[in-house]
Amino acid sequence: MGDDSEWLKLPVDQKCEHKLWKARLSGYEEALKIFQKIKDEKSPEWSKFLGLIKKFVTDSNAVVQLKGLEAALVYVENAHVAGKTTGEVVSGVVSKVFNQPKAKAKELGIEICLMYIEIEKGEAVQEELLKGLDNKNPKIIVACIETLRKALSEFGSKIILLKPIIKVLPKLFESREKAVRDEAKLIAVEIYRWIRDALRPPLQNINSVQLKELEEEWVKLPTSAPRPTRFLRSQQELEAKLEQQQSAGGDAEGGGDDGDEVPQIDAYELLEAVEILSKLPKDFYDKIEAKKWQERKEALESVEVLIKNPKLEAGDYADLVKALKKVVGKDTNVMLVALAAKCLTGLAVGLRKKFGQYAGHVVPTILEKFKEKKPQVVQALQEAIDAIFLTLINHIFFLKTTLQNISEDVLAVMDNKNPTIKQQTSLFIARSFRHCTASTLPKSLLKPFCAALLKHINDSAPEVRDAAFEALGTALKVVGEKAVNPFLADVDKLKLDKIKECSEKVELIHGKKAGLAADKKEFKPLPGRTAASGAAGDKDTKDISAPKPGPLKKAPAAKAGGPPKKGKPAAPGGAGNTGTKNKKGLETKEIVEPELSIEVCEEKASAVLPPTCIQLLDSSNWKERLACMEEFQKAVELMDRTEMPCQALVRMLAKKPGWKETNFQVMQMKLHIVALIAQKGNFSKTSAQVVLDGLVDKIGDVKCGNNAKEAMTAIAEACMLPWTAEQVVSMAFSQKNPKNQSETLNWLSNAIKEFGFSGLNVKAFISNVKTALAATNPAVRTAAITLLGVMYLYVGPSLRMFFEDEKPALLSQIDAEFEKMQGQSPPAPTRGISKHSTSGTDEGEDGDEPDDGSNDVVDLLPRTEISDKITSELVSKIGDKNWKIRKEGLDEVAGIINDAKFIQPNIGELPTALKGRLNDSNKILVQQTLNILQQLAVAMGPNIKQHVKNLGIPIITVLGDSKNNVRAAALATVNAWAEQTGMKEWLEGEDLSEELKKENPFLRQELLGWLAEKLPTLRSTPTDLILCVPHLYSCLEDRNGDVRKKAQDALPFFMMHLGYEKMAKATGKLKPTSKDQVLAMLEKAKVNMPAKPAPPTKATSKPMGGSAPAKFQPASAPAEDCISSSTEPKPDPKKAKAPGLSSKAKSAQGKKMPSKTSLKEDEDKSGPIFIVVPNGKEQRMKDEKGLKVLKWNFTTPRDEYIEQLKTQMSSCVAKWLQDEMFHSDFQHHNKALAVMVDHLESEKEGVIGCLDLILKWLTLRFFDTNTSVLMKALEYLKLLFTLLSEEEYHLTENEASSFIPYLVVKVGEPKDVIRKDVRAILNRMCLVYPASKMFPFIMEGTKSKNSKQRAECLEELGCLVESYGMNVCQPTPGKALKEIAVHIGDRDNAVRNAALNTIVTVYNVHGDQVFKLIGNLSEKDMSMLEERIKRSAKRPSAAPIKQVEEKPQRAQNISSNANMLRKGPAEDMSSKLNQARSMSGHPEAAQMVRREFQLDLDEIENDNGTVRCEMPELVQHKLDDIFEPVLIPEPKIRAVSPHFDDMHSNTASTINFIISQVASGDINTSIQALTQIDEVLRQEDKAEAMSGHIDQFLIATFMQLRLIYNTHMADEKLEKDEIIKLYSCIIGNMISLFQIESLAREASTGVLKDLMHGLITLMLDSRIEDLEEGQQVIRSVNLLVVKVLEKSDQTNILSALLVLLQDSLLATASSPKFSELVMKCLWRMVRLLPDTINSINLDRILLDIHIFMKVFPKEKLKQCKSEFPIRTLKTLLHTLCKLKGPKILDHLTMIDNKNESELEAHLCRMMKHSMDQTGSKSDKETEKGASRIDEKSSKAKVNDFLAEIFKKIGSKENTKEGLAELYEYKKKYSDADIEPFLKNSSQFFQSYVERGLRVIEMEREGKGRISTSTGISPQMEVTCVPTPTSTVSSIGNTNGEEVGPSVYLERLKILRQRCGLDNTKQDDRPPLTSLLSKPAVPTVASSTDMLHSKLSQLRESREQHQHSDLDSNQTHSSGTVTSSSSTANIDDLKKRLERIKSSRK
Repeated sequence: MGDDSEWLKLPVDQKCEHKLWKARLSGYEEALKIFQKIKDEKSPEWSKFLGLIKKFVTDSNAVVQLKGLEAALVYVENAHVAGKTTGEVVSGVVSKVFNQPKAKAKELGIEICLMYIEIEKGEAVQEELLKGLDNKNPKIIVACIETLRKALSEFGSKIILLKPIIKVLPKLFESREKAVRDEAKLIAVEIYRWIRDALRPPLQNINSVQLKELEEEWVKLPTSAPRPTRFLRSQQELEAKLEQQQSAGGDAEGGGDDGDEVPQIDAYELLEAVEILSKLPKDFYDKIEAKKWQERKEALESVEVLIKNPKLEAGDYADLVKALKKVVGKDTNVMLVALAAKCLTGLAVGLRKKFGQYAGHVVPTILEKFKEKKPQVVQALQEAIDAIFLTLINHIFFLKTTLQNISEDVLAVMDNKNPTIKQQTSLFIARSFRHCTASTLPKSLLKPFCAALLKHINDSAPEVRDAAFEALGTALKVVGEKAVNPFLADVDKLKLDKIKECSEKVELIHGKKAGLAADKKEFKPLPGRTAASGAAGDKDTKDISAPKPGPLKKAPAAKAGGPPKKGKPAAPGGAGNTGTKNKKGLETKEIVEPELSIEVCEEKASAVLPPTCIQLLDSSNWKERLACMEEFQKAVELMDRTEMPCQALVRMLAKKPGWKETNFQVMQMKLHIVALIAQKGNFSKTSAQVVLDGLVDKIGDVKCGNNAKEAMTAIAEACMLPWTAEQVVSMAFSQKNPKNQSETLNWLSNAIKEFGFSGLNVKAFISNVKTALAATNPAVRTAAITLLGVMYLYVGPSLRMFFEDEKPALLSQIDAEFEKMQGQSPPAPTRGISKHSTSGTDEGEDGDEPDDGSNDVVDLLPRTEISDKITSELVSKIGDKNWKIRKEGLDEVAGIINDAKFIQPNIGELPTALKGRLNDSNKILVQQTLNILQQLAVAMGPNIKQHVKNLGIPIITVLGDSKNNVRAAALATVNAWAEQTGMKEWLEGEDLSEELKKENPFLRQELLGWLAEKLPTLRSTPTDLILCVPHLYSCLEDRNGDVRKKAQDALPFFMMHLGYEKMAKATGKLKPTSKDQVLAMLEKAKVNMPAKPAPPTKATSKPMGGSAPAKFQPASAPAEDCISSSTEPKPDPKKAKAPGLSSKAKSAQGKKMPSKTSLKEDEDKSGPIFIVVPNGKEQRMKDEKGLKVLKWNFTTPRDEYIEQLKTQMSSCVAKWLQDEMFHSDFQHHNKALAVMVDHLESEKEGVIGCLDLILKWLTLRFFDTNTSVLMKALEYLKLLFTLLSEEEYHLTENEASSFIPYLVVKVGEPKDVIRKDVRAILNRMCLVYPASKMFPFIMEGTKSKNSKQRAECLEELGCLVESYGMNVCQPTPGKALKEIAVHIGDRDNAVRNAALNTIVTVYNVHGDQVFKLIGNLSEKDMSMLEERIKRSAKRPSAAPIKQVEEKPQRAQNISSNANMLRKGPAEDMSSKLNQARSMSGHPEAAQMVRREFQLDLDEIENDNGTVRCEMPELVQHKLDDIFEPVLIPEPKIRAVSPHFDDMHSNTASTINFIISQVASGDINTSIQALTQIDEVLRQEDKAEAMSGHIDQFLIATFMQLRLIYNTHMADEKLEKDEIIKLYSCIIGNMISLFQIESLAREASTGVLKDLMHGLITLMLDSRIEDLEEGQQVIRSVNLLVVKVLEKSDQTNILSALLVLLQDSLLATASSPKFSELVMKCLWRMVRLLPDTINSINLDRILLDIHIFMKVFPKEKLKQCKSEFPIRTLKTLLHTLCKLKGPKILDHLTMIDNKNESELEAHLCRMMKHSMDQTGSKSDKETEKGASRIDEKSSKAKVNDFLAEIFKKIGSKENTKEGLAELYEYKKKYSDADIEPFLKNSSQFFQSYVERGLRVIEMEREGKGRISTSTGISPQMEVTCVPTPTSTVSSIGNTNGEEVGPSVYLERLKILRQRCGLDNTKQDDRPPLTSLLSKPAVPTVASSTDMLHSKLSQLRESREQHQHSDLDSNQTHSSGTVTSSSSTANIDDLKKRLERIKSSRK
């Protein structure tokens, strides 16, 4: 029971989640009761259960689940928020309820699904149910089908989308489960009830038995249209209305209306499209051209099979259509013509509106082919043309335009002589008319058709007559008698009756009676073809309503812009007004008057004028004439309009003297009277003809000119300007008077401004203007140019085309005039409106598209027919394989268009030819084609419309080109086209959406940019725009940033036309994550959605060619009241939403009503804005931690976050401020921020108390798109953080984590000013939040996709490190720097720079350790970094002390900087040492001698940088005396680094640096360095960079080998894998190096010797063999050794091996194995000798052998345990002798005293032996003889020489000289025999000579000894005898024997360098090496020496500019210590080292 009582106490929501089923049951019951009690659907109670509803329906306990389902149903029915749960609950129902055995559960599940549909979530429910059909459990499938069926039955096919259900039906019919099949049958019957036969095609492939069953069921269904029985919430009122009607007895009319609610489903829509183009046979195009008709038939049959698919996928069918058209038009075999026509029919039916673009090419061909008599051909052609006509209807929305599009072709064929063609064309017209309604068949279209048909009813052929009657009868039926009768005025009664008879028989497609369609249309759109609401309504009646006075409609196809096929333009004047609504009215205005005779005129005049007046008209006295005129004037003024006989009066005025009147006063009066008559009377053109001549004659008169102009203007007003102007101008130019001509032109300029341009015949003027421009009189030319300027205002730039061939000077004047006019809009007409535009009131009723006016002007331009110039040769030229010929073709086309100026729309095959060039591989030709297309647009004008589909869309494809200039050209072309066509043509159909679908970033961004520019200017768009939306959404998530940006920019404009609802609905098919993101963007766009442009206002009649009215409703108008003020009193429902936001969109919460805002103004705003709630913030943090509320973490804020924040704020923020803060309009946010800024200082406590909420609210503002809010918010933040730091407030973790990430995002804003502010805020935040905690947030920002953000974040990181030191780097400096270093390889330049700068900053703080921390970098990145470090050239500074000064609380121990520098035991270092390291500037730091710098080098090498604690006494050793002569170097933070080396090039310094790392004690560093070098060596082009560094690199390598051997291998802690890895790196590197011969040859002898020593030691290391991969290492070394022997400089390697052998034999500790391996190497070399002998420096090798033999004479070698050494030497010498022969004796030049050398004797012996061996006997004989002779002669010489010497010794004077010579001789020829000379002398003389020689020897030896000890003579030879005193014997030898101090010093130097110590100060005293004996030139210099020299060079060059104060004149020899004291020092040093060594051991 205890348990029971426990859960009973829990709140309901917790019970519902309890693990006990009883608790849950109780919870669900209580929840049900609660749900039933809540009355308000928006109550916050509902939200508590939002996350639980899914658990209600998916409960594991069946009993509990039932109760849960009941509760869930009530919840869904009543809760406002239930929609949010749709997906999860319905999927729960499908998976967990539909499989339950209980029928009740299933019923409830179905009910829940239906309830979701009722609350407008139909799509989501349907989606889940369709997913359920894929479930394996048949129960679930059956339940899903049943639910869908019920939903369809109740809600109807408007709500339930049938297409996806029908798609899965065939699969359901194939199910194994009978239950599923039965249910499928039921739903198929239900679907049939709604869409009837449209269901048949998709089900044609199911089992025939099932189909038969279905047919039976379908027959049983009632024929009445089904109606929905259940309605969505939004339709509930309709439901109520329906119920009322039913209760009233069911009104039939109402029923009819509702019947219309059911949408007509088109079977075509339910089918899957099939792709057929790829399935065409490969040889189709060849076969269709074949000569044999059978082959052509085969080709056509292959197409016929494919087009049987009822729905075809869109594609480029141009070639196929062209081929079929050719067969129809040209093929002689009629059977094939019929077959081709059939194929065309199939294509048209399968493609529907997608076929529209090809229709224009095919229709004329089919019409002409009707000449065929065979019925099967005629029938096929009829079917084809009807199918094509239907595609056009679909294609172009309105039939009117369809008919217009084909009217030209049809009318042209009507004149054909062939009766069959005439008959079939009339029948086609009749069939086409049946698809029309009164609105889609206006009089303007009807007139030309009727005129042509009326000719046909009089045709001699009866079939032609009958067809014409049928067509006219159909027209009569469609538009009614009233409309057709005017055209049938002249038809006799018999024929009229026939027409009426036909009319009665006609069955219209729409089934409406004549004329009804038009009336009905006003109210309800027809379901089938035409739509008249919304966009359609605007355009539907456009042409009808627009009044166009003057001869605008000069041809039936005025809109489509075709050339008038019949006759000339309508007679100028009113007669041209056919086709306007007010035709009759206008015609009454037109006064047609017959010409009267002079007698009649006099009679009429005398009736209205005083008799005296008539008599005095021709008086000779001017005064009488004047008086007469005055009376005339009075009479006219008093006359009534109806009584005034205008013609009679003007004829009286023209009576003699008429216009020849000489008195100017009389003339003026006369002209004034003409004006009066024209104004007051019904003035006809006949009357005008009487006076105009006279007026023109007087227009140039100085005194009467103005009156003449006035009269002309009055006449123009009476007779319309176009006619008057034409008359006046032609009269002026038919006379010679230039004054009259110029004034006429001036008058015309003014008249155009006053009357407007409508109806003027441009062509007529242009020829006259050209005449005027050529006039000699400048006034005429000026007037002509002025007139052109005025015309330019109306016609636009196209006017210039007529004058391009004028002289340049004139053209420049015209251009100057045009330029003046540019930007001006034409003035509104002030005259000519009252009489002739009474219809002006109708203007703009249904709206004329703003750009149509100018098109009408362009229609007046004369157009040339160029189709005959587009020959097939030209077309084939354009398609030629050779680009030059293609270019020629294009040039020709450009020339043709240029010459024609304005062209007719018929351009033959040109479109297809040009289309092919748009994807030409040659981009220059693409650009040329684009230029031609621009030309074409201007030349063809609005008629270019018909080419939009076949040429315009391919231009859009070019927008995807990768080249910038091509894209720009394409965009310019598209704009040029759109300017002519308007946007409708582009947006219709799927073409544009297909383009947007292509995943080409360039295409997408250009196209979206273009749409964003064009859409806002349109008042309405075709519904096809919705097709672009899915692709727009995919662009919003495109990987390319620019595409995303453009898509976001275009979003509001799409929404402006489609509305939010449609756009939101379109997100249904997106993935859930994408959907959320897109919906968030839609919400944003909704706020920024501009209003649609307002229609032109009714009051003003827009001037032709004027620009669109510019003052639309401002896009950002926020308040609702602007709707009422800016639109008409009754705005039509479509536009009501546009100017402001709909009430639903008013705010995200939807709770505030606009009326409240006015009340709020009066509310009290004086109190505090932030209320301090004790512990409020703490409580909120607890809630967030305990997950009671949502954690503030999102990519874009969702509604629930905003709601939550609002709820949290309600308790601590003033209500009025909160309303401002959460208002949907940004201006209110600005207000809120302003208030917050004002209250910041005064309410500090409140601000800090609500800080978390304020920061969260500000993050929401970061997601707004309005810049002004963002700027304000950042301004506030700056002030806020300043305040917080003054208050010493610290941000909590919660505040930081919910704010900083969003602030960091803003650092990537494109606007500089915002980025600056954000950086400033980040800076200030460090005062209230630790920089080290900020670091990870900013680091996270570097991972952004936004490159600006990455760059700024990296810079910020740099600033943090600079300001706060390395300890800000979190989690560790290593990780942080590695992450930063990754960005050095970023593709964005700014990011790369920022990353480099940051690392340089770290470098400046932290020195060379950086390279260790950043880890492996690619070579490219590393070199960039090095370069940058070098350039920055900033002296490294000690760790900053900044934070100490800044804030005491952040004064963390600075020494911790040092702790970051090394890993492992370094943490234990004493703080003293740390401080010493970090404050290098302090001199006392230098006094401490640290462990690293004490001389126990081997141990230090073992230490590898760690300091152990077991030897504290070492620190107390006072070893200062060792260093007395040396100045202790200051520790530097950096290690050896050539970065500031000005002397070296960058690469060299980089390589030096990397090489110095190879010898590093840290394995990783070494490996890294080796890897980098390996990269260089592996790339041939880069390997050269290593040249000059080879020795240095090899030294570093063998030092590393030694380090591994001595240190790493002995270290048990070290992973042996690491060592193997290092070995592999070293060996790999060496192999790479020794494969490049040029580099391998650079290795010097000394280095090779040490390298070979290292490698052989490695091969003999038994510890390696024990390792797993040890054998592999040894094998690799073997390979490497071979490479070294083969590739090195052969002299150097031989020399090195000899020295190495010598050393190994001398060293006692060396193993015999070692010497043996060295000798094996020598043997290998001996084997290579035959190939390499010529490249060897033999002198050097023989010198080495000589030295070897001196150290090891024969006797000594024989004492060796092994006989190998002596054999090796002999083999080597023998090979050399063999190869060189006797010449070898010439190579002993480097040996000083050959006589003493065993070598010479040895070689001689060998030579001798070889001679003996080789020569033939006779040769030997001769040689023997010769040698004897030689020996004798040489012996004779020697004897003479010695005799000479002894003679000298015997003489007193020369005895010393003689002894010296003998000494020299003996030394030179040690084997010389002087015994014979001494034998004969006395004993005394013998002892004298011996004593003398000894003295000389002692003297000489002594000198040598002194010279070696003082370092003066470098020429002494070193004898390498192992004596304990000789300190030189084994420099650099590590084999255990005595080692000289110089070695230690060298090693010390290297270590100092490694630890960052400076060696320069040592130069003050002589280097120790100079106190030791220097080896003579021939010996091998120690590699350590070489390393030292390299390093010191490097160091010196770097330090030169760092220590410019150092005295450069200090020399090495200025030693201050004597040799003896230095020796003592050295001994002392040695002893101490030994002591330290032994104590360590």
